[in-house]
Amino acid sequence: MTPRHAALLLLALTLPAACDTAGGLNRFDGLNAPGVDRRGAGVDGLTVGHRLMAAGEFDSALDAYYRAAAERGVTVDTLSAIGSAQLMLGRLNQAERTLREAIELDDTFPPAWNNLGVVLMEQDRIGEAERSFRTAFALDSGNTAEIRDNLARAMEQLADPGYVPPDDSRFALVRRGGGDFLLRPVP
Repeated sequence: MTPRHAALLLLALTLPAACDTAGGLNRFDGLNAPGVDRRGAGVDGLTVGHRLMAAGEFDSALDAYYRAAAERGVTVDTLSAIGSAQLMLGRLNQAERTLREAIELDDTFPPAWNNLGVVLMEQDRIGEAERSFRTAFALDSGNTAEIRDNLARAMEQLADPGYVPPDDSRFALVRRGGGDFLLRPVP
């Protein structure tokens, strides 16, 4: 065995011991970066996803929502959030399927109905969108202004088939906290 091979073997044998953790902290923490307490609880994936959505980071938000679904389980909250991120990424068919799955889990969750209505509006399926908004409005007892606004917009389009949104604009989904979203024309 050459001296070089002996040094490599010694390094290979001592490296795992040098990387051993004590109390959850790596011995090398602090040399180039502050220590990290790996025992602490991470931030909930839904919370992270909502923050990323607000920042316009829709791909990263979708990843956070998938992580939340893996950690919490597939719930109406996680599915509704995933569907919203898919919508913002322009994945309308995926968003529709995901939101319909959320509604199958809990058909009394107004944000899922509202978000489905937004997807349907984006697909120019105004009649279906109006029914989704109407369901969300009824389940919410008319308490959320954003759902009322979405329903009113859909009803305007149904009443006037030639209705064109101002400036021929597209719609944007605006998060209003707590899983509520507003459909607004984009200038």
